[in-house]
Amino acid sequence: MTNRPHAIAPLPNVLLDPIVTAALLEDLGRGGDITSDALMDADHTSRLQLRPRRSGVLAGMDVLARVLHHVDTDIHLEVHRHDGERLEALEPIATLEGPTRALLTAERTALNFLTRLSGIATLTRTMVDQLEGCRARLACTRKTTPGLRALEKRAVRLGGGVNHRLGLDDAMLIKDNHIAAVGSIREALARAHAQLGHLRMIELEVDTLEQLEEALETPPHAILLDNMSLDDLRRAVAMTRGRCLLTASGGVDGQRLREIADTGVDLIAMGALTHSAPQLDIGLDAVR
Repeated sequence: MTNRPHAIAPLPNVLLDPIVTAALLEDLGRGGDITSDALMDADHTSRLQLRPRRSGVLAGMDVLARVLHHVDTDIHLEVHRHDGERLEALEPIATLEGPTRALLTAERTALNFLTRLSGIATLTRTMVDQLEGCRARLACTRKTTPGLRALEKRAVRLGGGVNHRLGLDDAMLIKDNHIAAVGSIREALARAHAQLGHLRMIELEVDTLEQLEEALETPPHAILLDNMSLDDLRRAVAMTRGRCLLTASGGVDGQRLREIADTGVDLIAMGALTHSAPQLDIGLDAVR
């Protein structure tokens, strides 16, 4: 059985290209790669190979391909492993061949994307593996790197997680500051239901069982249980009786993940998947 999630398509180039262009411009500055231009003849070619220095899950090959394309269309990319696949240390991911100047110019930007996104996919897979046999799914949050949300959210999916909202326009999420401004949970839900389109969802954040009880008078589609104890999470599941999706959030780490899942919640939101994932160390080295 393959571990490659075939259903997760690459992001379209129209989304990738502005991100890649900005990253390359940041690195190229005002004068381009003056080191490679000075040291390498224009017709010099090289063959390089991407290899991880430790095991992990691969993510970001779609971005890698766009980086190479933007730097020089004469670079040939031979892919050996695909996004979502588990990697063993030092096994080849891809072979790059083409003008040496272009390869060296693209190297750091390409690796920055690949190591960052593979790190997110790797951490997500590590957490998801802990939930084997549980009904709860692991979700990321909007705590993403500015400008890279689409890439990081896809990396979570490649690691086996699911996405919470991609942005403010996906669904309504009523949080504590919204409730404070409106005056009550009842009023907030009434206004949300009145404005909701037929294809949109409402999620409400609560941090006490009393708030949950009030919310269940006119249930939203989902309720986010913020920083609740394990006992309160169990009681929340019993009170809700399947009337809406329940997401546990706040203070979630690998040590508590399975305990939280065992309370019966539907989803567990973990901001660390994107804001604290260590990079997967990947090298690009010459091969003969």
